[in-house]
Formats: sequence, C-alpha cells, structure tokens
Amino acid sequence: MSVEPEISLERALEVATGLADWAARTIRRAGASAPVDEVREKDGPADIVTDTDELVERHVREVLGEAFPAHGIVGEEYGVTEGAANAPHWVVDPVDGTTNFAHGIGWCSFSLGLAAPDGTPLVGVVADPWRGETFSAVRGGGARLNGRPVRAAAHTSLTGHVFLTEWAAHAHWPGMDALLAELAARHCTVRVMGSTALSLAQVAAGRAVATAIGEFHHVDGLPALLIATEAGAVALPELPVYDQPLLLAAPGVAAEAAELLRRARS
Repeated sequence: MSVEPEISLERALEVATGLADWAARTIRRAGASAPVDEVREKDGPADIVTDTDELVERHVREVLGEAFPAHGIVGEEYGVTEGAANAPHWVVDPVDGTTNFAHGIGWCSFSLGLAAPDGTPLVGVVADPWRGETFSAVRGGGARLNGRPVRAAAHTSLTGHVFLTEWAAHAHWPGMDALLAELAARHCTVRVMGSTALSLAQVAAGRAVATAIGEFHHVDGLPALLIATEAGAVALPELPVYDQPLLLAAPGVAAEAAELLRRARS
C-alpha cells in the first residue's frame, strides 16, 4: 500500500506537535483553575467528560480539517468524521486520563496520531501537560522526547523494575489479578497511573520495563504504540486489535512478560 510521501508525514508531525503544545497549555490552565470544569457522565459514573475534553477536541478537529481536509478523524468525544477514500485518518484523545484531571491529579495526557487506511500508525504525539514533556515519532524515524532521541530500557529481567497497567475503565480486566500476583512474586513493582497513552509512553522513555493494557483502544493507544515501537519496544501483537490486550515491553524482557501475560489470561 502506498502512503503519503515522507515530507507529508513531516508536515503532519509539525501540525500534531503544534496542537500538542496548545493542548498541554490549555489542559494545564484548566487544571490549575478552581473549581475544575463541570464533570458530566457519559456511559456511567466511571466514564466522564469535562468542558476541557470537548474544547480541546473541537480545536484539534478544526485545525486538522483546515490543514488536511481529505483526512478522516476519530475522536474520543465526537466520534468519526469520514475522510476521502483511501485517505489516512487521525485519532485523538483530548484528555487521556479525564478522571485524574477532573479530580486534580496531575497525570493525564493529550494523544494524537495519524494512521494509514489499514490502521498502520504513521505519526504519533503524546503530551504530558504537568511535566512539560512531549513524546513524538514518525514511522521509521525513531522516537523522541522533547526533541531528543529515546530508547526502551536495556533490562533483561522484570525483577526489580516498574511494570505499568491500566484498568478496563473502572474494572479489572480478565487475567489482571493473576498477572499482578506473578509480577509481585518476581519483585516487579506494578503501577496503575490512569492514562493509557502515558503508561505506554513510559516504555519508550525506558522508565517502565513494560506496560500491559487489557483493552486496547486506538484513540488513546495508537500514537503511544508507534512512539514505543520506534524506541525499540516490542509490541504483542504487533498491530493490536480493538478491545483486545496489548503488551509493550523492552526487548530484553518481552519473552518473559509475554509468557506471564499468557499464563495469567489462561
């Protein structure tokens, strides 16, 4: 399959990075104000949205529509906007970790990516408003953190290192409890931080040795997936399926982590 020329992907990264900078400032300002944005339920008490979620996504859609009018857009808050036939499409989660944001916990992110018509990730950007960090990648071009190259950790064992995971919304996912027990037995410290995009990006930065997601969603996972694999992390499966598990791991621990996850889920 032919995708847009590389120069077009560089332009896409430029636009995405600019949007990430704007979104990070907007989220930070809103999070610092009191009271926090009005919180509204979507599908239940653990699935919420704020004014900032909607504001950020509306702005992103407007900018992308002007810059790339043929492209489709899939967003967390406003669904699908169809693009031209065989055109790439964008995935955007304006505030990944809305529960943290709405409760004043400084761990959420802005996630934006471009994917080919077949779903292959081409460009990814994840911004952390609270630490002033922006992860980015173009397919085949490596991963960067604030413009500097990053690589997955060189560890060869899970023991003694940080393993991240996330709830499936508010609930444990099948096999999660068994996996936590296996990791505890190996003295591997587990954290559940509350933002899928940031949890996956920590593997790219070499901070976490692995991240397991029980239910993969493209809007918050695809950009960080590209960033992590461009940093040398191993993804299992290589191109995840919606609502199915994803494991991202440093290459030296990928086989060990995959076996633990397989046993836990069986």
